[in-house]
Amino acid sequence: MIIFKSINKLNKEVNFKAKVGFVPTMGSLHKGHISLIKSSKRICSKTLVSIFINPSQFNKIRDLKKYPKNLKKDVKILKKLKVDYLLTPNVNEIYSSKKDKKIKLNHKDKILCAKYRPGHFEGVLAVINRFLVNFKPKYVFLGEKDYQQLFLIRKFIKKKFKTKIFPCKTVRDDKKVALSSRNILLSNEDIKKSSTIAIMLLKFKNQLKKDLLFKKNLDKILFKIDNIKDIKIEYLEIRNKNNLSTNYNKNNLKIFLAYYNKNVRLIDNY
Repeated sequence: MIIFKSINKLNKEVNFKAKVGFVPTMGSLHKGHISLIKSSKRICSKTLVSIFINPSQFNKIRDLKKYPKNLKKDVKILKKLKVDYLLTPNVNEIYSSKKDKKIKLNHKDKILCAKYRPGHFEGVLAVINRFLVNFKPKYVFLGEKDYQQLFLIRKFIKKKFKTKIFPCKTVRDDKKVALSSRNILLSNEDIKKSSTIAIMLLKFKNQLKKDLLFKKNLDKILFKIDNIKDIKIEYLEIRNKNNLSTNYNKNNLKIFLAYYNKNVRLIDNY
């Protein structure tokens, strides 16, 4: 594996005319990231992974500071997976000017996490834009766990770049909890609570797919989850997975959830 700290050097040494797959990450790699990397290796001739903790997508300095970091461990994982290239750029190289740090969202896109984390997706789109302006992979591999992020990046890329998005299914542990770098901040007791929530909502999703009338139980489920000790719901909504509107049917519905488990913010969709 070749490690690049500079995008300029990456561009000089990597042939992006070949079938290169790109997996953008903020590090603290887990099995969800590994599934993205394996998908890229299966489809593409070369795989590039980036590790860059993007400051412009954090709307709270405290969250940026406590975001888990373990570059040494991440490098070991990537070498074991036989990843071809790793990019670890610095902030100054990505954002050469302040205007690069945010890309405006349409008003109609300011829903779900975009509503509760103002500036977050503007920062996500900005870093994806900076990457793709500077190098041109054939595919970008993104997980469906961050579904709204996937939706917005796909929409943004479609208008501006030839790169294609390859979505990958959410990876869950044996307790049905969606894998996230933030899970490392949870105790075993916290994980049990997240497991209870995930199992409850997966069951609710199955009921909805059989009969949409079950949606009347959404408030009851919200109340149940919100009454679990140390759990605080930010939002629990049902939307159309194709356009994120509230106009859905049992074939295209998706449940979106954001909540705090103690002081750790988690998101999921079902």
